[in-house]
Amino acid sequence: MSAHGTPIPMMSRKSGPLVGEANVPGDKSISHRSLILGAMAVGETRITGLLEGQDVLDTGKAMRAFGAEVEDLGGGNWRVQGVGVGGFAEPENVIDCGNSGTGVRLIMGAMATTPISATFTGDASLNSRPMARVTDPLALFGAQAVGRAGGRLPMTIVGAADPVPVRYTTPVPSAQVKSAVLLAGLNAPGQTVVIEKEATRDHTERMLAGFGAEITTEVTDEGRVITLTGQPELKPQDIIVPRDPSSAAFPVCAALITEGSDVLVPNIGLNPTRAGLFTTLRDMGADLTYENEREEGGEPVADLRARYSPDMKGIDVPTDRAASMIDEYPVLSVVAAFARGRTLMAGVKELRVKECDRIDAMVTGLQANGVQVEEGDDWYAVEGQGPGAVQGGAEVQSHLDHRIAMAFLVMGLAAQTPVRVDDGGPIATSFPIFEPLMAELGAQIERSAT
Repeated sequence: MSAHGTPIPMMSRKSGPLVGEANVPGDKSISHRSLILGAMAVGETRITGLLEGQDVLDTGKAMRAFGAEVEDLGGGNWRVQGVGVGGFAEPENVIDCGNSGTGVRLIMGAMATTPISATFTGDASLNSRPMARVTDPLALFGAQAVGRAGGRLPMTIVGAADPVPVRYTTPVPSAQVKSAVLLAGLNAPGQTVVIEKEATRDHTERMLAGFGAEITTEVTDEGRVITLTGQPELKPQDIIVPRDPSSAAFPVCAALITEGSDVLVPNIGLNPTRAGLFTTLRDMGADLTYENEREEGGEPVADLRARYSPDMKGIDVPTDRAASMIDEYPVLSVVAAFARGRTLMAGVKELRVKECDRIDAMVTGLQANGVQVEEGDDWYAVEGQGPGAVQGGAEVQSHLDHRIAMAFLVMGLAAQTPVRVDDGGPIATSFPIFEPLMAELGAQIERSAT
């Protein structure tokens, strides 16, 4: 079943050249953080280009529940009247975060050092995902968490009445965990320190600095040491959200494997902690170029041009690149199937605790469509069939995961026979205009009965 209703079966079939401009939505990570930090600032924050997918809309609803004014001004423009650090009110009802692991974990962090209680829930997918990776460090501040067995939602967080600052080394590379701790540290006295051995996306650090927090980052023998001074008065901002590199991945990868394609994807955020997929594709021999490189709102931005690339070769993706492309492995797996030779993706255990076990979902779906795949606990390898040689023809389970659904719909555009996805409904959580955008480029994707 779809995350928000009746399943929406979808099918994609071999398409002619994909040509044109793909204006993908705003960055999901930055959109979440814009709403949360806007709610924690004093005064009015204006946001332009907010991603209006269901995940982000659920975060906006949550900020209203905690007392902030959140108003849709139309056309991707939003206004947030914040309540200040430590100013959250106790919600009257359960906070439903839908399908969003980012939303729920960041919001838990933001409220964990305020003396209020809040109960969180989500859809079937979110309620099956582990929360202890966030609630364990939040307990160090003095917060308490009571949830289902295995640290799963629904869960009530009781915020710390007298929070203390913490020094925390993240056990896994996770921007969600790091960000939750930093957001909790905002309302703790003194300095909260987060140490990460592998760098993860740094949107929270950049945005905290933009809102006026005192935050520093230093690379040491321990790793990346981020120090935040608590209890600042955050200043409201005017934020322009760059377009999402994780969404751009789908039209880019579709163009690379679909014969004759030439697609321009403008205004894509190329934060180095997010751009690992594009670096990897170029390492494989993709005809992928950056045009009009510039900086907007403290984030590097460029227009991406992707052309059909029949000479791509399989590679060993560097393990230290995993954190910068963790959400892009599903669609990279599809590209790897159309390359020549073996593509090894290692150091990706984090994929097993996303919206679903993404390694298992991709391995099962690829094999059903005639692609040879091997897997281990934290790795999997795709044997490339070469351009145009992927058989296709199977129906794939999306497991309520938007990226699994979109990845296999991309596969069908260049496979020999159509590829079906049991439920494309979750795509709306991150990329609500996926279908019309791809259709405008010439992709043959349709809703269909199974």
